[in-house]
Amino acid sequence: MRYGYWAPVFGGWLRNVDDEREASWENLSRLVRRSEEIGWDLTLVAELNLNDIKGVEAPALDAWSSTAALAAVTRTIELMVAVRPNFHQPALFAKQSANIDRISGGRLALNVVSSWWAKEAESYGLQFDQHDDRYARTTEWLQVLDSLWTRPRTDFEGRYYALKDAIVEPKPLSSAGRPRPVIYAGGESEAAKTLIARYCDAYVMHGDTPEVIAPKIADMKARREAFGLPPMQFGMAGYAIVRDATAEAERELERITTIPGLAKGTPPPGFANFDQWLSGTELERELKVREYSVSNRGLRPGFVGPPEAIRERIQEFEAVGLDLLLLQMSPQEEEMERFAAQIIRR
Repeated sequence: MRYGYWAPVFGGWLRNVDDEREASWENLSRLVRRSEEIGWDLTLVAELNLNDIKGVEAPALDAWSSTAALAAVTRTIELMVAVRPNFHQPALFAKQSANIDRISGGRLALNVVSSWWAKEAESYGLQFDQHDDRYARTTEWLQVLDSLWTRPRTDFEGRYYALKDAIVEPKPLSSAGRPRPVIYAGGESEAAKTLIARYCDAYVMHGDTPEVIAPKIADMKARREAFGLPPMQFGMAGYAIVRDATAEAERELERITTIPGLAKGTPPPGFANFDQWLSGTELERELKVREYSVSNRGLRPGFVGPPEAIRERIQEFEAVGLDLLLLQMSPQEEEMERFAAQIIRR
């Protein structure tokens, strides 16, 4: 199992806890540099210009300028950065990302996200496509990106993008095991899964139980084989609470899942964005309000309890084919130290 975590671009990842650390370059860079030292493999840098967790008026760090800076001050950690095709012209992005990859020494990876937040796109004056149109755009975007990264010159004529004699040099670093930056993506619709199996290298899922994750992995493996492509990687989001005693872990769980003001009709600032996200996605089953406090269904995997119980739970996910965990925790620095000492290094 490889272990990754969500970088604190919003300050923290709990929607109903308001005393997490601030979103700042100082906090971000300190945490990422320390994570290398204690054994973390990867950090996911989310890309939203408005703060989806703490409310739209709260600070949110820019993903790509932050990643360029992280590339220069880190040595080993994989930098998986979210990118939304409707926010980035592909030829310019290919140039920018190739440069960041070289600054990092070949540690850049992409998390391609077909945008879901209409409010943000409208606020920034950008096109917001409906569901299937989003994936059609992403398909073209990935085709353009791959061509620019692998061919001397690119001509492209599509529905969304047109290029004539485009050149990207220098290209990203490549090797036999990594011919280009790894492309991760997630999605549960038919359009999303078809796109990911054909054009991406890894499938990332919201948190859930091994029984739910197993058929998803099997389905994507079959789709991948049908395209005659190499095996994929499989990752999943989760939220971890490691404590010596179960009762102690349960008390922390109660603290982070209590939503102040909700029963009285005064929910926290980000709740409206959560409602909008639900209305624009295809989920297998309705999310519980309790899960609002932790994003990406992070509590469903069950990484809450004593170290030995969490290690056994991780083994259950490994057994069904999962090879990457993308974890959230809070307060992040302290909890990442605890997780590294009691889970990763064991």
